[in-house]
Amino acid sequence: MTASQNLADLGIELPTVATPLGSYLPALRDWQHVLTSGQLPIDAVGNLVAGRLGADLDVPAGQQAARQAALNAVAAAASVAGGIDVISRVVKVTVFVNSDPVFTDQAAVANGASDLLAQIFGDQGRHVRSAVGVAVLPRNAAVEVELTVSV
Repeated sequence: MTASQNLADLGIELPTVATPLGSYLPALRDWQHVLTSGQLPIDAVGNLVAGRLGADLDVPAGQQAARQAALNAVAAAASVAGGIDVISRVVKVTVFVNSDPVFTDQAAVANGASDLLAQIFGDQGRHVRSAVGVAVLPRNAAVEVELTVSV
């Protein structure tokens, strides 16, 4: 099945690519790769999942935020790739987690992004990954997700 068919089966539509918060591109195609800027967990109506994991939010809320941010990153990548079905593989995912100093479950939060990518792209959605705890993110976002994909 194609990625677009998998999205339809999941009942998911790719969101509109978010307007950058600064002087950068949401995504850039370079030969056979597309790299995205960090994408925040903003839903279709503009609601941002904000707060620190381990203080304001628990792991399941963080996983949902990571899922939304990953979906936004896929939309950004697809917008410069020529469509989602042009993406042949997810190569690398970086998930930044707005973390309370004692929070250590960044990898569990990042699974929200990784699991969605596997649902959309199947085996080609399996990737290498970094999950990093940070002190703060733009707009106090719970997570920020970057992707590198092959086209």
